[in-house]
Amino acid sequence: MENFGIYTLANDAVFDQLVALINSIEANISPDIPICVIPYNKKMDLVKQEIKSRKNVTLFEDWNAIKIWDDFVNQVWDAHPRQQESKLNRPGWYKGFVHRKFAAFHGDFERFVFLDADTLAMKPIDDIFNKLNSYDLVFNDWEHAKPKAVTEVNLDIVKKATHLTEINLRYKLHCDSFFASKRLYFDLEDLNVLKERWIEKQEFNWLRPGSWWSSSGLFNYMTIHGDRSIFNFTLSPDGNDRTGNCANADAFVNINNILYNQDGLKPIHRIHYMSYPSADFARLCKGEDVNICYKNEFLYYRFIKQPEQKPKVLKPANQFVKINRLSQKIIQKIKKAIA
Repeated sequence: MENFGIYTLANDAVFDQLVALINSIEANISPDIPICVIPYNKKMDLVKQEIKSRKNVTLFEDWNAIKIWDDFVNQVWDAHPRQQESKLNRPGWYKGFVHRKFAAFHGDFERFVFLDADTLAMKPIDDIFNKLNSYDLVFNDWEHAKPKAVTEVNLDIVKKATHLTEINLRYKLHCDSFFASKRLYFDLEDLNVLKERWIEKQEFNWLRPGSWWSSSGLFNYMTIHGDRSIFNFTLSPDGNDRTGNCANADAFVNINNILYNQDGLKPIHRIHYMSYPSADFARLCKGEDVNICYKNEFLYYRFIKQPEQKPKVLKPANQFVKINRLSQKIIQKIKKAIA
C-alpha cells in the first residue's frame, strides 16, 4: 500500500485536461509520485490508453468504494425537497458523478491530495503532506471569503444549529476542487450518521437551495459536523501561503512556465480552470483560439511531451461553426424540456 499519492477524477471528456494535469504533476511535483485516476463514468478508453503509457499512474478500480459514495449521495439528495421539482429547475450537474472524487477516502493511499482534472500543478506538495501531521483536512481555496449571500451553506441557519460564530464557521468553509486528507477519514459509520442527521433532522436546510446536488455543498455539510481539524492555506498566518488559484479570477506571473501569484510573486499550489467547459479545452488543443485565461500555459503542459503536436497558430472558429454550436445548445434545451 502506498503511503501517499495524488487522486484526480476523469473520463474521456476531459482527456486533454487530464494529460495536462499529469504532465504538470510530473514536471512540478515529482515524476515518481503515484497518481490514481478515479473514473467519472465508464467512458474511459482514452484515459486507460494514457495510463498504460505512464509508470506512475493507475486507475482506481474499486467499484465497491465508488458504490458506497453513489449510494450515499443518491440517498441524501433524494431526501431533499428539491427532488420534487420539475426537471427544468434542476441544475446542470443533477445526477452527475462529481461526488465520486470522495472515493479517495476509500482508496489505497494512506495520505492523499485530490486535484480536479481541470487543474495544473505548480509546485511541490510537501507542505500539504506536512500539514496532515497536524490536521485531518487540508484545503486551499477562498470559499470562506465569499459574500454571505452566496456561500454554499446558509450561515444563519448553521450558526443557530451549531452555536458557532460566523467567524468560526467560515473557517470551516471550503471548496472540493483541491483537498488533502487521510484514508477512511470518512468511513461507512460516518456516512450513516451524516445521512441520518440529514434526513431525520432535515439538516439539508443547512445548504442554500442553489447548492442542491452540489458536491462542494455536501462536502461542506460533512466537514462542519464534529470537531474536525481543518487547515486552509488561504487562512494561514503565513502570508506567503495565501495565494490565488483561479484562472478566471486571479492574476499570475509566468516564470519559465510556472505561475506565481502576481502580488508578491508567491508560489501557488495550482491553477484551477473552473467554469470553463471541457469542450473548450478539446477545441483549444486542436488549434481553435478559445477564450480561456492562461491558455498558453495549458497548451505548454498538455503538449510538453509531444511538442510537435502542439498547435502552431490559434485561429478563431468561423461564423458557421459558432451558429451551429448555438443551434445544438438550443436543441438540447428543448429536448430537456420535452423530457
